[in-house]
Amino acid sequence: MISFSSANPFGFRDIITELEEQEQQEVSAILKLPNGDGPFPLVIGVAGSLDWGPHHLEYLEMLRLAGIATLEMQSFSSRGVRSTVGSQIEVTTAMMVLDSYRALDEISKDSRIIKEKVAIMGWSLGGGVALFSGWLPLIEKINPINKFAAHLSIYPPCIAQPESPEFTQSPMHILIGELDDWVPARACEELVRDAQNFGSTIGITLYKDSHHSFDRLSPISIKEKAYKTVDCRFKIRDDGAVLMGFMNIAMTTPFRQKIGLGLCAKRGPTMGGNPEARNSSFQFTRKFMTQHLLLK
Repeated sequence: MISFSSANPFGFRDIITELEEQEQQEVSAILKLPNGDGPFPLVIGVAGSLDWGPHHLEYLEMLRLAGIATLEMQSFSSRGVRSTVGSQIEVTTAMMVLDSYRALDEISKDSRIIKEKVAIMGWSLGGGVALFSGWLPLIEKINPINKFAAHLSIYPPCIAQPESPEFTQSPMHILIGELDDWVPARACEELVRDAQNFGSTIGITLYKDSHHSFDRLSPISIKEKAYKTVDCRFKIRDDGAVLMGFMNIAMTTPFRQKIGLGLCAKRGPTMGGNPEARNSSFQFTRKFMTQHLLLK
């Protein structure tokens, strides 16, 4: 177990404009090393709105068997939260992006870790963290000592799209199901296209006949309290403020965010596994991390 000092910014704007004024927060993470002699490359894992599940840990175990250390972020339990499904305000993407960079700088001091070979991956909410930890305005403001060697986002929310989608030049990739109605694939395709127009390259893989959490072993079910965001699109200004649909009101508070989601989102998205997509996702993850962390 490692711990480090982070903070509680509600949104990206709080990081970009008021990071020094944010309430401090101690955060922990669980480091696990592969067998053998180090130093090792590392993948920082970031869970979704339901926090850590068995399928997340299976990915990390697979990576350790390949010779890659893993760090399991504990952003939820560090703040006394178990789930953010249906609200998305208790632990936010902004908090977890900051946590991830603070963890990166802390773990990079460990002589068992190759600090130039640290990647980040996440699922759902954590997928958004893996994605937006590559957005340059956030990186420039957080000003970390170290940077991520690669970013892998598994079914991330792409409905909030930067007006200036300038991302890191480190390899980035998105894996998402084409039937995902919790975080729609179409929004990620739009973000990838817009990023390319700004000179940033983000790869994307769509899995056919696949819903949210396609890599779980559970059958398809409806998550009644969760948001279905197929019809939602928000713009992120360069100062990090997320704008509420056509009204362009900045959703800088939990109340405003609830209103913004309430105007476009419905309840009851589907989620559950697709064996073929699950297998492909595991294979892609191993290949992606091996290519960018283990091969010279």
